[in-house]
Amino acid sequence: MNIEPFGVEQWMNAWETKCDLNLAETCVASLTLAELMQMAGTTQQMPSDLAAMKMTYGEIRGSSRLRGLVAGMFADQTAENVLITHGTIGANHMVYQTLVGTGDHVVAITPTYQQHTAIPRSLGAEVTEVALSEDQDWLPDWDAVAAAVRPATKVIALTNPNNPTGALIDREGLQRVAEIAASVGAWVLCDEVYRGTEQAVAVPSIVDVYDKGISTGSTSKAFSLAGLRLGWIIGPEPLLDACEIHRDYTTISVGIVDDYFAAMALEAKDVVLQRSREITRGNLDVLKKWIATEPKASFVAPKAGTTAFVSLDVPMSSYDLCVALLRDTGVMFTPGSALGVEGYVRVGFACHPDVLKEGLSKVSDWLAKQG
Repeated sequence: MNIEPFGVEQWMNAWETKCDLNLAETCVASLTLAELMQMAGTTQQMPSDLAAMKMTYGEIRGSSRLRGLVAGMFADQTAENVLITHGTIGANHMVYQTLVGTGDHVVAITPTYQQHTAIPRSLGAEVTEVALSEDQDWLPDWDAVAAAVRPATKVIALTNPNNPTGALIDREGLQRVAEIAASVGAWVLCDEVYRGTEQAVAVPSIVDVYDKGISTGSTSKAFSLAGLRLGWIIGPEPLLDACEIHRDYTTISVGIVDDYFAAMALEAKDVVLQRSREITRGNLDVLKKWIATEPKASFVAPKAGTTAFVSLDVPMSSYDLCVALLRDTGVMFTPGSALGVEGYVRVGFACHPDVLKEGLSKVSDWLAKQG
């Protein structure tokens, strides 16, 4: 299978260990296990739980405990609608392996996480990209989406909240994409890995709107536990049965230690997510104030997520700009070109507030020297 290089991951791999101030990170400031256990009230219990844990594969679909907790984050789902995976990245890959092949058609709303274009192409499908526009606040033109579908369309793919812009499709928009998909019998794959980071009102999941909706997510972003490498697929049971056939050839199951700590986090989700919202909401205020006072920067403020798509008025490509910033200031952004869109940088605002403030200050000093 030939597949194109993963632009944003290649960028992160090359630079994230070489920067001083990482404003490219997309996970809410990571928790230590000690912090997680304190939030969950399990500091005393955890050592004996782990000591007694037999190192088997565990429940292949994920523990009943964890699947029930994941289902509880949705309006009308049960543990039978949940398949635990190796992160959202594993979840998305498994869905495409299951649903898409040569001769099929996928509609992807872009910019997006590159999995949603590169994987279906690598599997022999044709992908039609429907581009978002800053002029429309990075929200989809549903007429353009409707015009893109065809009888061979198997999947409409989107990220909600959107990566990289932080735009948030509301219930009405989700109902509209469901209607478009239903007109040709297509699935809607909604990568909801940033769900739980809304700035104001939360929106429903696609699985609670459309009977052929698929939600993928993980503990990486809003739950601050990327090191667990644990995610999920939510969808109809027959779809999960088909996905499991493919997973038997790859990961079989997730680690039972990861499953254990993920369940701990979801049992304490109110506390964990409150911390995440405090960080992201506070940091977005910092970013908004910086944009308002920085003459060379502009953006459409995100409604959710942990990233913003920022335009910087500097006469160089986004890649060259980001490399220059790294070299001169130690501050790391992600170039828009790594996400398929020139003219922007992706700024992560989920780090510790002092890191964000120091980084933005250094960027302003640098911009002032660019003439």
